[in-house]
Amino acid sequence: MIGIFNDNFPPILDGVALTAQNYAYWLHAKGHAVRVITPYAPKAKEVIEAAPYPINRYLSIPIPFRAPYRYGLPYLDPAFLRNWYKMDFEIVHAHCPFTTGDLAYSASQRQGIPMVATFHSKYRQDFEHNVKSKAVVDWMVRHIVRFFEKADEVWIPQAAVEPTLREYGYKGHVEVVENGNDFYTPLKKIEQMRKQMRLELGLEPEDTMLLFVGQHIWEKNIGFILDALALIKERPFHLFMVGTGYAVREIRQTISALGLQDKVTLLGNIHDRERLKRIDAAADLFLFPSLYDNAPLVVREAAAMHTPALMLQEATAAEVVTADVNGFLTPNNVHRYAERIAWLMEHPEMLKKVGDKASSTISRSWENVIDEVILRYRDIQETYRLKHGK
Repeated sequence: MIGIFNDNFPPILDGVALTAQNYAYWLHAKGHAVRVITPYAPKAKEVIEAAPYPINRYLSIPIPFRAPYRYGLPYLDPAFLRNWYKMDFEIVHAHCPFTTGDLAYSASQRQGIPMVATFHSKYRQDFEHNVKSKAVVDWMVRHIVRFFEKADEVWIPQAAVEPTLREYGYKGHVEVVENGNDFYTPLKKIEQMRKQMRLELGLEPEDTMLLFVGQHIWEKNIGFILDALALIKERPFHLFMVGTGYAVREIRQTISALGLQDKVTLLGNIHDRERLKRIDAAADLFLFPSLYDNAPLVVREAAAMHTPALMLQEATAAEVVTADVNGFLTPNNVHRYAERIAWLMEHPEMLKKVGDKASSTISRSWENVIDEVILRYRDIQETYRLKHGK
């Protein structure tokens, strides 16, 4: 049994939750026994009933000001604990360093099995949003490092993530294991989806469709996007934003203050992956100037649908982009970002050319990724057995 551990899992949607879900799905599809351990979330029953593998959820409470995220309390959940101590794993994979990650480490120690831990996120920025004391933030980051030091192998989703982990103080070895995406679609079908969705969204033929998908939090640099669009708001474009987060209300207020009410539409969370795929296909340009993200799935998903991203040169997330080849890059400057959007609106042939290249170079199927993961799990288990004389 392979254990997939994460503090978030659908119906809560973010890149790490979708990563954990795809690990579980494809490992199961390839004949491996899989179990997911994650906190309870509202409407989770539908996900549990639909999954072809077991999902064990435990007691949780909402995290203040960080909806829809929740704080897990597994040791206050007697029903979960009765099952927990009966669960047998061959290897556990923690996709977070918090409560569920601690459960993964507990299982590895109790059962004498290896633990893999993937470093996905820039946790310090999350801490700094909620905690005003630098000393407390530093202590929390040290806790993160101690967790990864206990893992038998530490993975990162792309090489550019390593400096962040080193900055936090981790000195051990890391392995790059890329994320995949589940949006592969034949080009002819993408073209059909694009036409249908643009009609559904009410776009005019001359409109350039811009897209942002992700948490609606200021750390994603959403204010940067809106400020850039305010500089070119007389041009024929429309931005659609998919997601939710603590800053939704403030984002609406900013849209109004900048006079972008007729230029920006917030679509909220979209749980239907087929619908999100069609929205990605309809877009001309994916806006993602985030300096917060490490290896965002949303950029890969857009690329799979032949939609290129406009990112910032110094962003960790931009490692996958070669400027004007499979994506677009600008300095961290609102005016330069706005100018690039305006120029690309006038050069649709460039958008198409780069979007086609993005599809062939950035996106990789989860099925292919999991083939690599399975081989790595076997190597880790064999190394563990030799090391511990098992």
